[in-house]
Parts: sequence; structure tokens; C-alpha cells
Amino acid sequence: MREDLELAADRLPDYSEYIDRGCDLSPSCLKCPLPRCRHDLEARGSRSARMLRDREILRQRTTAGKSVAELATEYDLSKRTIQRIIRRLSNE
Repeated sequence: MREDLELAADRLPDYSEYIDRGCDLSPSCLKCPLPRCRHDLEARGSRSARMLRDREILRQRTTAGKSVAELATEYDLSKRTIQRIIRRLSNE
């Protein structure tokens, strides 16, 4: 039984169920006009992109006066993560 589950999880993409729902730019991933998926380019990916995001969070907190809750909602992060980012960058 366990072997069946392991084999099912390791199927080729041709034999797995995939529903192409696209995103807000295109109704289908297979027909998307972008050369690379926009989700691959989001800030969660690379270290440098995260650093840019973190610096922008600190800037919005200090200059725009946004609350931790507002930033957490805007960046889809927890309040605790926002607090850690602010504390880490404030100490640099």
C-alpha cells in the first residue's frame, strides 16, 4: 500500500492531474504571453529580491508610518515576520 502511494507521488507530469487556472494576467498558463512565469519573479524567490522587499518594508514603516499590521497584510507576511525584518534592518 505504501509503495503505491510513493509511486503515485513520483509520476511524470504527463500522468498527473493538473488544472491550468492561469493567473490574473492570463486565463491559462500554457497560453501566457510572458516569457517567464510572473510567480517565478516574485520577491519570495531570491535572496536579493527578499532584501529589496525588506528594505522597502523598513522604508514604508519609517517614512510613511505604516503599521506592522498594514505591512503584514500588504506583503502577505505575519506581523511577527514584519517585526523581525524591521528589527534586523534597524540594527544594521
